[in-house]
Amino acid sequence: MTDKAYYADANTVNFVRPGLVVSISTASIANDGTIKVRFKVTDPKGLPLDLNGVTSPGAISTRFVLGTIPAGAKQYTSYFTRAATDPASGFKTMQATYDSGGTYAPVADGEYVYTFKGKAPAGFDHHATHTIGLWAARDLSEFDLTAVKNYSSTVYSWVPDGTAVTVTRDVIRTASCEKCHTEPFTAHDERHGVELCVICHTPQTVDAETGNTVDMAVFIHKIHMGSSLPSVKAGKPYQIIGYRQSVNDYSTVNFPADARNCTFCHEQNTGAAQADAYLKPTRAACGSCHDNVNFATGENHLNLPQISDNQCASCHTPQGELEFDASIKGAHTIPTFSRELKGVVFELTDIKDTAAGKKPTVTFTMKDKSGSPITDISKMRASIKLGGPASDYSQYFSEDVSTAKGSGGIYTWTFVNAIPAGATGTWVMGVEGYRKVNIMAGTTKQQEVRDTVLNKQYYFSVDGSAVTPRRQVVSTDKCNQCHSFLSLHGGNRNKVEECVICHNSTVVDGSTPANTVQFSYMIHRIHTGENGTTPYKIGSSNFAEVRYPGDRRNCGTCHVNGSEQLPLQPGLQNVNYPAGLLNPVGPATTACMGCHTDIATASHALSNTTDKFGEACAVCHSSTAEFSTSKVHAR
Repeated sequence: MTDKAYYADANTVNFVRPGLVVSISTASIANDGTIKVRFKVTDPKGLPLDLNGVTSPGAISTRFVLGTIPAGAKQYTSYFTRAATDPASGFKTMQATYDSGGTYAPVADGEYVYTFKGKAPAGFDHHATHTIGLWAARDLSEFDLTAVKNYSSTVYSWVPDGTAVTVTRDVIRTASCEKCHTEPFTAHDERHGVELCVICHTPQTVDAETGNTVDMAVFIHKIHMGSSLPSVKAGKPYQIIGYRQSVNDYSTVNFPADARNCTFCHEQNTGAAQADAYLKPTRAACGSCHDNVNFATGENHLNLPQISDNQCASCHTPQGELEFDASIKGAHTIPTFSRELKGVVFELTDIKDTAAGKKPTVTFTMKDKSGSPITDISKMRASIKLGGPASDYSQYFSEDVSTAKGSGGIYTWTFVNAIPAGATGTWVMGVEGYRKVNIMAGTTKQQEVRDTVLNKQYYFSVDGSAVTPRRQVVSTDKCNQCHSFLSLHGGNRNKVEECVICHNSTVVDGSTPANTVQFSYMIHRIHTGENGTTPYKIGSSNFAEVRYPGDRRNCGTCHVNGSEQLPLQPGLQNVNYPAGLLNPVGPATTACMGCHTDIATASHALSNTTDKFGEACAVCHSSTAEFSTSKVHAR
C-alpha cells in the first residue's frame, strides 16, 4: 500500500505489471580487453521485459560501471573515468563514470548481452576481483505510472581467470543505511545499494568545484558529521557540487544518533566481510570526521606528523585497557554508555489511595542493574510524574521523591498533590531520574556522568473502571532505529510513553505568542524541518534546519498499528496553539498540519471543521475513502 501502483487502475496495473528487476548471470573480459556482460530484465513476478518497450510496456534504459580491486588494495579502481572541470576556476580533475555507447544483443526472452564500448586496459590483472554494477530505469510515463518504483540495481563480481572471488569491498550493508534512509534508499535518482556506490565512490573521484573527494570512506563520514565537523564550526561549509552545478550543502546536517557510536552504521551483525574495518585506522577515514587534523604537519595530532597509514594502528589499537584512551573503541566511548555505570532501576511496587481527590501513596524500589539496592537516593534526581486521563492527557504534575523514607533500597512516598476531584478513567504514574557518577576518577579523563533511569509507566483506575493504557501511536524502538538511544531533557526522558504525558494538548512553550508542544504536532514539525513553510522554534532550538533522512510519506517509519489512519480515536481534545494558523486546532488537523504547514492546508481544515460537530477529515481521508492517508502518501 506504499506504492502508487496499488491505487492505479487495476486493468492498467495488470497489463503493465509495473516495477523492474535486473540481474547479471555472467561477465567476461577477453584478452584484447573486450568486456561483455549477460543480464536479464523482468517485472517483479519474473515476466521477461523488452528493453525497447515493444513487446512489453515501457522502454528500459541501463547503465554499467566496471571496477577492479587491485592486488593489495582495499578499494575499487574504475576502468572508466571522465574529466571534470570547475567552470569558475578551470580546475580539472577525474571522476569514475559509467560506460556509454556499447551494444546490446538479445539472447533470450528478457536476456541481453551488453558489450562495453570501452575496454579494459592492456595488461589488466586477470587474477583480481572485478565487479560490474548495473542500474536500470523503466519508463512507464505513457501509463501515468512514473512515480512507481521502476528502477533496479545489481552488481556482479568475478575473477577473469575463473577462480573464486576472495577479495571484496564489503564494509557496510545497505540495510544499515536503510535504518534511517527510507527503503529503498537511492541516490542519483535510481541507484540503489552500497555495493554499487563503492565502485565509483573511491579516491579516484574528486569534485572539481570544491576539490573535495567523494571517496565513500571520506564523504559519507563528512556528510553525517555535517554541522559537527571542525571545519564547518570554523566557518567553512562542507559542499559537493553536483549535476548541473547543483549545490549540495551538508553543513547543517545533524546526525540523529551520537556520531561516536561507530557501530551504529558499522553494524557487526550484518555479515559484511569487512564489518570490522572501522577498527583499522587510516588517515583518510579518521581525518574525514577529525578534519582539523593536519597529518603532514602533526597539527591537532599531538604534533606528530603521519606520512602514511603504516603506523596508525600502533597507537590506535582496536581496544585498549581503559575507556577514553587512544584506541578506536576508547576514543569513541560515549560517556553515558561507560561500563563504569552500574545503571539505575526504578520500580513502583505498590500504589494506594488512587481514587479521585485522594493523595496516592506509592512504594518503590531503587536498585542497580545487578540487583543491588541503592540505599541513598538523597543525592539522586528521582521523580514520579502523575498524569491523566490516559485517553488523552490534559493534566500532569511531577514530584521529587528523593527525600522519600525507606531503607535497603525500598522507599515510600505520599504525594503532596491529590488526584484532581472529578477525575475519571485511567491515569498513569511515570518514573524518571538519574544519579551522578564520577567515571575515570583520578585521571585527566575524570568526568561526571548521569546514570539515567529507564522510564516506566504504571497505569491505574481512579474511578473503578477498567484500566486502559494510552493508545500506542509510535514506538520508542522505531525512534531508536535512527536515534540509537533517544534521551532528552538531560537524560530524564527516554520513552515515548513518558514524553506524551507532558506533551499534551494543553502545553505550550514560553514564546509570545506561544507554540504548542503537543506531541503529534511537535514531532511532525521537527521531522518536517527545512521543508516546512513556516519556522518552528521551541526555546532556542530552531527545527527549521532539520534534514529528515527518509521519505516522510512513509508514515510506517514511525507509526505503529496503522495509527496514522483516520478516523482517530473518539474523544481526543482540541490543541491549544496561540502562535498557529488555527487556534484551537482539531486533533486530526494538528497531526496533518505538522507536515502540511501551508495556509492552504489550514484553510482546507478550517472549512471542514465546525464548532458543534468538530472535524470532517475522515469523510475524505479515512482508510477506505478516495483520499485516504495511505493513498495520498503513496510513493
